[in-house]
Amino acid sequence: MGICRYRINSVKIVFFLSILAFVLLGGPLFGQTADRLEEILGKPVLNWGDAAIFTLEASDQAVFSGPDEAFSYAMERKWLPKNAQIDESARLNGVALLFMRAFNLKGGIFYTLAKTPHTAYRELAYREVIQGRTDPDMQVSGADFLFMLGRILSIEDDTPTGLVETEDGLVATTEADAQWLAAQTALANKINDQLVQVTDTSARVTNQGVTIRISNIQFLANSSDLPDSEKAKLRDIAGILSSIPDKRILVAGHTALAGTRSERQRTSLERAQAVASYLVTLGARKAGEITVRGYGSDRPIAVNNTPEGMAMNRRVEITILDNQE
Repeated sequence: MGICRYRINSVKIVFFLSILAFVLLGGPLFGQTADRLEEILGKPVLNWGDAAIFTLEASDQAVFSGPDEAFSYAMERKWLPKNAQIDESARLNGVALLFMRAFNLKGGIFYTLAKTPHTAYRELAYREVIQGRTDPDMQVSGADFLFMLGRILSIEDDTPTGLVETEDGLVATTEADAQWLAAQTALANKINDQLVQVTDTSARVTNQGVTIRISNIQFLANSSDLPDSEKAKLRDIAGILSSIPDKRILVAGHTALAGTRSERQRTSLERAQAVASYLVTLGARKAGEITVRGYGSDRPIAVNNTPEGMAMNRRVEITILDNQE
């Protein structure tokens, strides 16, 4: 028995094509091939190794040599049930916990107090990632897994928080969020003091943590190679990041509105990867501590009908992730 089997039979072909579009556009599943997706889709029951490697690569945790390495990575971080074995059948509540942790999703009060398979299952059922008549301990098929993964990807950037975005910035709605916001604001101010000599670069607080924005970032013509001027900026930023260890970072690329959507998506991802790779070379973070995203022109911060606006939209943002845990 699978998750909402009667629904999956009618939607899995369309859903598979939507997942494949993520691959072709260089989205969150860019590390997965069409053959790998087809393999997962055809499995009547996933084991924990399958669930671990596919989830971790889809969430850009790292690139793994195989299921053994991905499984060990997840177990070390307590993202799987404590008694899970790599070749055992994956269970719904454990997969729910893996999704919540790998994608760094915030949850309600019960999940916040106790991050367990049971509370993760309740959270994803509430969000309708898990649908239909289900049992927390049921086995998970490949089709069920991909259905849930698609739902996760659709909500990943809209995770609810206790923070409200206003014209003046973030406003906290609870005492705990106010304390978090104050700490993040202090960190952003400290970073801005260190960035005062770095052009087109500033730090601000977002609901994910502190984001260092590099506006009007330049690359060598028709490539994702960084010129010396941009490498100099990144050396300064790497020094700042090195002084704030033990936190993952997100490197996100953005473009102005030029070219086709797929070209903008690919360009933004390649350039974000170039920045991430250089930060690794500088020792700011290890490769497994960096998540990379390419958003193309989907998240503009200015109009695209002026040179100034396009320069602002053509940017890379480095976020020091802080999930308030």
